[in-house]
Amino acid sequence: MGSAAQAVTLNLGNGSEPGSLDPHKASGDWENRIIGELYEGLMAEDTHADAIAGQAESWTISDDGLVYTFKIRADANWSDGVPVTAQNWVDAFTRLFDPKTAAEYAYLQYPIKNSSKIGSGEITDFSQLGVKAIDDKTLEITLEASTPFFLQALTHYTAYPIRKDIIDKFGDQWTQPENIVGNGPYKLVEWVPGSYLRGVKSDTYYGKDSLKIDEVRWDNTEDLTAALSRYRAGELDILTDFPADQYKFLQDNYPGQAHVAPFLGIYYYVLNQSKPPLDNVNIRKALSISVLRDVIGPDVLGTGELPAYGWVPAGTANYEGTPYAPDWAEMPYDQRVEEAKKLMAEAGYTPENPLKLQLRYNTNENHQRIAVAISDMWKQIGVQVELFNAETAVHYDALRAGDFNVGRAGWLLDYSDASNTLDLLRTGTTQDGVMNWGNNYGRYSNPEYDSLMDQASKELDLVKRSGLMHQAEALAMDQFAAIPIYWYVSKNVVSPKITGFEDNAKDINRIRWMSKSE
Repeated sequence: MGSAAQAVTLNLGNGSEPGSLDPHKASGDWENRIIGELYEGLMAEDTHADAIAGQAESWTISDDGLVYTFKIRADANWSDGVPVTAQNWVDAFTRLFDPKTAAEYAYLQYPIKNSSKIGSGEITDFSQLGVKAIDDKTLEITLEASTPFFLQALTHYTAYPIRKDIIDKFGDQWTQPENIVGNGPYKLVEWVPGSYLRGVKSDTYYGKDSLKIDEVRWDNTEDLTAALSRYRAGELDILTDFPADQYKFLQDNYPGQAHVAPFLGIYYYVLNQSKPPLDNVNIRKALSISVLRDVIGPDVLGTGELPAYGWVPAGTANYEGTPYAPDWAEMPYDQRVEEAKKLMAEAGYTPENPLKLQLRYNTNENHQRIAVAISDMWKQIGVQVELFNAETAVHYDALRAGDFNVGRAGWLLDYSDASNTLDLLRTGTTQDGVMNWGNNYGRYSNPEYDSLMDQASKELDLVKRSGLMHQAEALAMDQFAAIPIYWYVSKNVVSPKITGFEDNAKDINRIRWMSKSE
C-alpha cells in the first residue's frame, strides 16, 4: 500500500475564516490555531500551554533579569530549507514595532527595550531596539525592566520569526500557499476561502520524525449546528466550539467527548465612550448593573460559565489578592433594576422615551442567545435594542473603527499575567496625528489608570506590582469602562480517535502532541 493511503489527516473545526496568517496582522484564536502550526517562536507550548524550548535550544538570563541570550537550534530550518537565524527575529521585531506595520498586538512584546517608543514614533532609529543578532545562531534580547512572564510572552505569534526576503518579494500576497515560508511543524499547501485550509507535515522541521499527524485540514465552522452535524457524521475530529444548548445532548450521547474546562478569558460588551450617550458614566452603570449575569452560564448557554464583574480572571499568575467585586453585585436583582431605571430616568430615558442602541455581535448562535437575553434585561430599564450581526472580520473592523454603540467582544489571555487584560483599557497612542486605540474598542481613557499601569510595568516587586494593577482594575470597573459578562470556559469536542489533546487554561492545543487512530 502506498504511503499516501496511510497518511493520517486531522480534520479540525476551526471556527471563523482567518482574517490573516501574517503573525503581525492576526488577532484571533482561530488564526493562532493555524499560524502556531506554520511557525514556531524561540519558545513553544507544551500540552499545558506552558513555555518550553522551541527554536531556541537553550537560553540564559542575566542576574538583573534584563538580558536574555538565546541559542537557536543548529537544525532549525525554514520550509524551503534555508537555515533559521537570529536575524530572522531582528527582522520580525523590527517589523512588529514599525508604526507603518500598525500591528495591533505589538504591545504584547513591549517589555523589550525601546519597543514602545519605536512603536509610537518617538524613536526612529531601529538600531536602538533591544534585539540583537550576536551571530547567526545567537540572539540577545534586552528588556526595559525585569518581566516575570517574558518567556511565556515569547510563545505568542507576535514573537515568531519572519522571512524578510519573502515579504519583500511578495508583499501582501506572501501568506498565500504558493508563497508562504514557515519554520513550524506544518506548511500550508491549500487555502479555499470560506471553506478550509490544508497543511502538510514540513520535511524541514527539526521534530518532524515525532509528528504523528501527516496532514491538517482547518475547516471554517462558524455555523456551529452544521459543524456538530459534521462531527457526528465523522467528518470532523475536533470542534473548537459547539452550540451551548447541545451540551447535555453531547454528555448523554457522546460521553467524554465534550470538553468544558475553565480557562483564562473574559466575555464582555464594549460601550463606545467617544460619543454620547455612552460617554455618560451613569448610563454605563445602568446598563451594567441591570445585566443578570448569574443566568447567562447556566440558563442561556447551559455550559455553566461563571459571572464576571471584574476584568482579570481568577487564577491569573502574579495577581494575588481578592478578585474585584463591586458592592452592587450583592444587591438583589430587583433593587439593581430599580436603581438602573432611576439612573436612566435622570438621563432622560424611560420605557416611554427609550434610549435606542444598536448591539453588534459576530455571527454565532451563542452570541445571539446572549444578545437576545441582555436586550430583554435592558428593555425593562428603558432601552430599545437593535441587534446587528456580522461575520467576525467585519464585526471587529467596526469595533476598531468606532462604528458601534455596544459591541460584543472576548479576550483570551495571551499569557498568564493581569497586564494582559488590563492593557486593553489603556488610552490609545497617537501615530502621525491619528489616534490608534488598538484593542481598546470602547475608547475608555483615564490618565490615572494609564499612570498606575505605567508604574506597574516598571515595578520589580511582584507584590507591589500586583497592588498597582488591582488599583487600576478597581478604577476602570468603578467607571464601567466595559461590561464584563462571564469568565470563559473552553468548549471543545474531541473524537475518541484523538490522543494528546489536553484541556488547559489557555485552550491552546498544538497538533505536534496529537495522534489519531482509525
